Amino acid sequence: MRIVHIITRLIVGGAQENTVDTVLGLQDRYASQIHLISGPTYGPEGSIEGRVASREGLLLRAPHLVRPIHPWNDSLAYFEILHQLQRLRPKIVHTHSGKAGFIGRLAAHRAHVPCIIHGIHGPSFGPFQGVFANLTFRTAERLADRVTDHFVTVAHAMSEHYQRAGIGRSDQFTRILSGFDLTPFLHASQRPRDLTPMGWAEDCLVVGILARLFKLKGHDDLLDCAPALLTRFPHVRFLFVGGGEWEDRLKARASQGPLRDKVFFTGLVPPNEVPTWIGRMDVLVHLSRREGLPRALSQAAATAKPTVAYDCDGAKEICIDGQTGFLVPPGDSVSLLDRLSQLVSQPQLRTILGRKGQSLAQQDFSVETMVERTWGLYQRMLQDPVSMKNHRN
Repeated sequence: MRIVHIITRLIVGGAQENTVDTVLGLQDRYASQIHLISGPTYGPEGSIEGRVASREGLLLRAPHLVRPIHPWNDSLAYFEILHQLQRLRPKIVHTHSGKAGFIGRLAAHRAHVPCIIHGIHGPSFGPFQGVFANLTFRTAERLADRVTDHFVTVAHAMSEHYQRAGIGRSDQFTRILSGFDLTPFLHASQRPRDLTPMGWAEDCLVVGILARLFKLKGHDDLLDCAPALLTRFPHVRFLFVGGGEWEDRLKARASQGPLRDKVFFTGLVPPNEVPTWIGRMDVLVHLSRREGLPRALSQAAATAKPTVAYDCDGAKEICIDGQTGFLVPPGDSVSLLDRLSQLVSQPQLRTILGRKGQSLAQQDFSVETMVERTWGLYQRMLQDPVSMKNHRN
């Protein structure tokens, strides 16, 4: 069975790692004819193209598939993808991300692909952007919905978000949690912390954030809270894992006043180093205002680290309030400071929450489970062609 996945670009990010893990897992476990179409990867986020480029025939290029809206490039990308699909004639096309999801589904429909599935890793519209952008992306999603047989979401929150916008029906949505290789995270939880790369004493307590250094990720919110937390607990340090366009600005801000020498920036790190960096944390915070189900939270859980997260989108499905961590309202600096203070001052609570999170991660977030559930969905969809036809009508 030939299956084609389509994604806009292969940067270091949760949606991209999810897609690559799925594609490789399907190829390894089910020996299907798998292809991944992607646009060019560029920017400060880093690339994971190498994981798929080394496999002959797996990665196919769509040179004009780029993230910014550009009518000329978008039209060329449509025909590039259409040509590939007409040549490959897959049974299933599974798209990911906003731009590739829209263009890829329209091209798949034109190519008469029997089953068209779209993966929703995070919201493409919502209160995090302006009126015009919301209208544009919501309209695009509604148009693509007409040719979509099924949606795969990483969180129930995404299914609810899209249905509230009039996109899809309840029976068209399947939640498949974003799995990953648990082993390095489980091992990282068992190793002693090594704070020497940061030059910090062993008795420091590390509050970390794992996210691209960019807007909507909440780095400024943590820096706003940091001085007050340091006043209460002078031994706290802050670890920023990741790179991005805002790195210089955030570094400049962290170099002043009480934060001087208290914040360490790793810069861009490859995915295989993430477990080690999370292992150096005592608490992970996730303050993004736009996510599906944050991969950083599930990775922290696998490493037995308690979390504090904004109650946004699917965060509550892994940062379970009072069980694996604490949820706070987005932008509520008082609640954020209180919850961080609680975790900093109570080592036993950190251990209890961390162990519960690790148990949840072992149960639900293995890459094997994700691939198995994806394959099962493919089988069900192809066995019910009448249902697919009805969804498109």
